[in-house]
Amino acid sequence: MDRTYLCIDLKSFYASVECVERKLNPMTTDLVVADESRGKGSICLAVSPSLKKKGVKNRCRLFEIPHNINYIIAKPRMKKYIEYSANIYEIYLKYVAKEDIHVYSIDEAFLDVTQYLGIYKMDGIALAKVILKDICNTYGLYATAGIGTNLYLAKIAMDIIAKHSPEFIGYLDEKLYKEKLWNYRPLSDFWQIGRNIQRRLAKYNIYDMEAIAKCNEKILYKEFGVNAEFLIDHSKGVEPCTIADIKAYKPQNNSVSNSQILFEDYDFEKARIVLKEMVENKCMEMIEKNIVADTISLHIGYSKDVIKASGGMYKLPKATNTYSEMIKYFLYVMDKTTNLFTPIRKISIAFCNTRINNYEQMSMFEDIYLIERERKIEKAVGNIKNNIGKNAVIRGMSLEDGATARVRNTLVGGHNGQ
Repeated sequence: MDRTYLCIDLKSFYASVECVERKLNPMTTDLVVADESRGKGSICLAVSPSLKKKGVKNRCRLFEIPHNINYIIAKPRMKKYIEYSANIYEIYLKYVAKEDIHVYSIDEAFLDVTQYLGIYKMDGIALAKVILKDICNTYGLYATAGIGTNLYLAKIAMDIIAKHSPEFIGYLDEKLYKEKLWNYRPLSDFWQIGRNIQRRLAKYNIYDMEAIAKCNEKILYKEFGVNAEFLIDHSKGVEPCTIADIKAYKPQNNSVSNSQILFEDYDFEKARIVLKEMVENKCMEMIEKNIVADTISLHIGYSKDVIKASGGMYKLPKATNTYSEMIKYFLYVMDKTTNLFTPIRKISIAFCNTRINNYEQMSMFEDIYLIERERKIEKAVGNIKNNIGKNAVIRGMSLEDGATARVRNTLVGGHNGQ
């Protein structure tokens, strides 16, 4: 039996929320969401639909918006957007059980409505209309919906078909997919095909889905490895994965990671301060969750791609989550791999092969009581931060020039957390 999936996307979500909060129509108001305090080079996190119709591209910078357009600049408010997203999820739960919902992002979700169509005596398109109307009437937000016989087709129906439909709804099955989209260009409009993959396919004179479907599979596997399987299946409109499969998936290896793009170019010493803050933050999180890691990874990105990024991985003598241990190894990797004289703009860290700390290997050269004392202190500090605020207790290094923790503690997702 064919399944029926909905893929629902809230149109220009951040910008639409800001319009609704100002009692303005999201479809007719010229508004961008950006932090103007960061200068005209600030990236617009969202652009309202009316501005898009005037040629303003999503994720543009403020200085790229034509000067002859009058528009509102709204400072990002991530907590507000999360609140709206949670409220929209409550609407989905009115129609579908949580087991049949997969939240893909803050503004996008998949719903498996197969077993509900008979109950509501509707087809997928009719149910999509009801849900979109409920969202609009309740919160003033507009959404697009794709309906498909698998997750991929639902996503493509939303991304390509629905956005050009007056009702913001599109439908695809495998037959319609081949009829309507096999010769659609550019390929980069399709889910999981970026410009880089598009360029690599162009080397073989492949410019549409039909060409991928009819290409010799050996060529595709040679170029893309195991990822060729996704290209081949998607070119035919096939996707075997279901929401149940997604919910049942358990990764073989887990990791904890964090990445920070610095507000300005940092020299080596100032970057070391930020690294220490990042490691402390993640160690505290790991202690709170009672997990440890046995491998670390560091990635350093330099200003304006002056030179190639650097970094590396390091296998720890034993799994741990204490800051005093972790920071030694991170600084070792940084000192060994980082260019001392090139401005730094991005720092990424990862704690790999994480596991629940059910047992701990002892060493004759360690004071287990000191280690346990450090964990208790970090856990207590974490509780204070959770109850009072992240800046309630900070290390002295966070008061040094170049430290970012105090500012980032007020952000959500790297943006204003208001």
